[in-house]
Amino acid sequence: MRRPLSLYFLFSWLFILLPQPIAQAADSASRNVILSTTTSTQDSGLLDVLIPMFEKQTGYSVKTVSVGTGQALVLAAKGDADVVLVHAPSLEKKYVAGNKLLNRRLVMYNDFVIIGPKDDPAKIRSAKISAAALKAIEQAKASFVSRGDNSGTHTLEKSLWKAAGIEPKGSWYIEAGQGMGAVLAIANERNAYTITDRGTLLALRKRVALPILVEGDRALLNIYSVMEVNPTNGPRINSAGGRAFAGFMVAPQTQNVIKSFGVKKFGQPLFVPVAGKKEDALGA
Repeated sequence: MRRPLSLYFLFSWLFILLPQPIAQAADSASRNVILSTTTSTQDSGLLDVLIPMFEKQTGYSVKTVSVGTGQALVLAAKGDADVVLVHAPSLEKKYVAGNKLLNRRLVMYNDFVIIGPKDDPAKIRSAKISAAALKAIEQAKASFVSRGDNSGTHTLEKSLWKAAGIEPKGSWYIEAGQGMGAVLAIANERNAYTITDRGTLLALRKRVALPILVEGDRALLNIYSVMEVNPTNGPRINSAGGRAFAGFMVAPQTQNVIKSFGVKKFGQPLFVPVAGKKEDALGA
């Protein structure tokens, strides 16, 4: 009688224990958050500060996918991300209107600037209107490096060419198809003009000798927003984790960190926190 009883207890314990690895794996997956974001948040070093804060506060583990804004939005729409942090308002609003992304909230802003050769062959230095500066670059056929990747920066650039009434083409117009850091390196090497966000430029300033030639135009405002991914986009979306990260980005403590980020190293903040503010009130 002892042997069957031992077997009974053995199988009972196996029944109890076997589901645990599956439950643990499921729990582990629920603690992972995939952040789809733009290269500038990575290149500037901001995420290197914020993500460890979030992980420590919440117990979540964040995997960052840093690509151009257009691609970041596509990944989210396909269900390959849980939360999005990007900077192309016109594109973002289309995804929100299509119900692919939810609860768009402003996080911060900085600005875009046009940099270029010190001798400024297109004579754009201190131009007040950025579209006019691009028109002068095109007329001079001066080398210009474009992101060419449907990123937030590229989207802004295309809007400026449109405002200038120009479709850029020719050997002077170089489409890199790369992130901001790589484009800055190419422009620096070729002594060319380009458009960059100020945060990435400051973070990489020691590697880039090109001066800022155009700044201050309201059209160069660079607004970052955070959005949750609609759980209907795919079966693996961690809605709770995405919601937690989005809330973290607009929380007062995080906004204070953003406000001071860069001051010690660069003498000025790389971003201005704007959680809770309206878009049309920025940069006024």
